[in-house]
Amino acid sequence: MIVIAAVSPGRGERASPAPHPSKMPAKAAVPGTHPSVQWRERSGIARRFLVMKALAGAAGLLLIFGILWEAFETIVLPRRVARRVRLTRLFYRSTWIPWSGVARRALRGQRRETFLGFYGPLSLLVLLTVWAFGLVLGFALLLWASGSAIQAAEGMSPFGADLYLSGTTFFTLGLGDVTPRSAVARALTVIEAGTGFGFLALVIGYLPVLYQSFSRREVNVSLLDARAGSPPSAVELLRRHAAPEGQDALRELLREWERWSAELLETHLSYPVLAYFRSQHDNQSWLAALTTILDVSALVMAGIETGCQREAQLTFAMARHAIGDLAQVFRTAPLRAMPDRLPPPKLAQLRESLEAAGLKLRQGPTADQEFAELRGLYEPYVAALAGYLRLGIPDWLADAGRADNWQTTAWGQSSGPGFPAHLASDEHRKRAGESGRRA
Repeated sequence: MIVIAAVSPGRGERASPAPHPSKMPAKAAVPGTHPSVQWRERSGIARRFLVMKALAGAAGLLLIFGILWEAFETIVLPRRVARRVRLTRLFYRSTWIPWSGVARRALRGQRRETFLGFYGPLSLLVLLTVWAFGLVLGFALLLWASGSAIQAAEGMSPFGADLYLSGTTFFTLGLGDVTPRSAVARALTVIEAGTGFGFLALVIGYLPVLYQSFSRREVNVSLLDARAGSPPSAVELLRRHAAPEGQDALRELLREWERWSAELLETHLSYPVLAYFRSQHDNQSWLAALTTILDVSALVMAGIETGCQREAQLTFAMARHAIGDLAQVFRTAPLRAMPDRLPPPKLAQLRESLEAAGLKLRQGPTADQEFAELRGLYEPYVAALAGYLRLGIPDWLADAGRADNWQTTAWGQSSGPGFPAHLASDEHRKRAGESGRRA
């Protein structure tokens, strides 16, 4: 666009006549040369810039509010959140699926379990980092929308200076090389400093609570090793408590696992990230332990005369409640079309194993139907969670000749002085009876 400015002649100079419009260059006739047109163009640019700042301010407010609300629901709120759209759930869905996919396709055995075990703690740190960066970015957008009224070094872009000031304020560095100049900028700086201080305090208090809940969960999982084998199985647990003096120990065990199931439900509903934390041993997991207790309770309720029917019913109800609610939290629909964990040949083998230990499971079409209905109450949920979390489902029968975790070390298998490995099962039964007498 060419603008032709008229220059007034100086003193003593003669003004040259204006050229005829037909002899003016063609560029001079291009629309937009009039000052009013230029003013309208500048006004349009200014309006678009104001709209851009307003949108940036709204995006900053939405980002800050959304992250603070997510942090409140995840860390502070002690109950399940039923809202469908959640940033935290989206984060875990979008990261766990590719992470577990890589482990399933590229790794095998212990390396795969180790790789999957990194996800829980690492995802927690990444989520906290995403929250912190989102808050810093949100306050930087608000500073830029307010006019970037800050004093910064030369050569720094306005938004870069806003982002730098936001970061140093959020993490309470207080370097002083970039300072706010307007009242709005000062107010935003004070608010962000308080938000950053509170956010860091929440994180510092959140991590110990999380790891205490994880530790309490794993204590019982480890205790199940000597009582049900590794991996645990329902038949092995009942066999090791089959002696008459072991019935009291079985009753006490079911009571303990009823309470453990209630704690699992409470902690994992409040902190779902705990479900991604894996156990110390590859053949143990919280899901395998919970499934084993459900199997044991179902067997006792189906007709094994142990004197623990009442405890089995209460434990089954609590454990089934936990598995159902956790499946709902992770949105894993129950798998109705799944392989039968206990087909007829294996059910016959189960009966033989129990009878060899002095336990008799009720037989007949009615008994088998009741047992199948009990299993149908939890097995589809277990299968769905196991598929999503990449955790193994325990078998009903223990592998013959497999040693427990406490019997093995990195230097080989050892049962201890005077404790041959082939007598470990009898000793387990003896220990169960002694535990029952002490109770």
